[in-house]
Amino acid sequence: MISKLFDSGAIQSVERLVQFTGARHKVLTNNIANFETPFYRARELDTDAFQAGLRDAIDRRRRSGASPTDGPLKMRDTRQLRFHQDRVDVQPGFDSAGIMFHDRTNADVERTMQHLAENTMAHNAGLEILKNEFDLLKMAIRGRV
Repeated sequence: MISKLFDSGAIQSVERLVQFTGARHKVLTNNIANFETPFYRARELDTDAFQAGLRDAIDRRRRSGASPTDGPLKMRDTRQLRFHQDRVDVQPGFDSAGIMFHDRTNADVERTMQHLAENTMAHNAGLEILKNEFDLLKMAIRGRV
């Protein structure tokens, strides 16, 4: 009964977004930490594949069952992402964009900082949405408006 509170609406999809952006943040900061490392090749997580997988999972949940927003959100594993009930495991791939520099690295400071800023905004937006969902649940439990 109580699990339905967390298996419905946007909570599961936003939770997956926060898990993904948290993992991507680690990958991007690792790239930043290795800017000066010779022969280091930047790594990246495929945001398009994650977004497509999340969209497919939401569409599958809408098509099955009586209610379009109830039930577990089952995401399919990809080459880079393995989804578990409470976490996501990542295997970042090499970032093929950009040019290879004289020290055999492909780390682009400006592009990486842009990705980090975009990722941080998505992560913070997801956290804010989760906070609002939990605040609504808290109000409903208290019975106050």
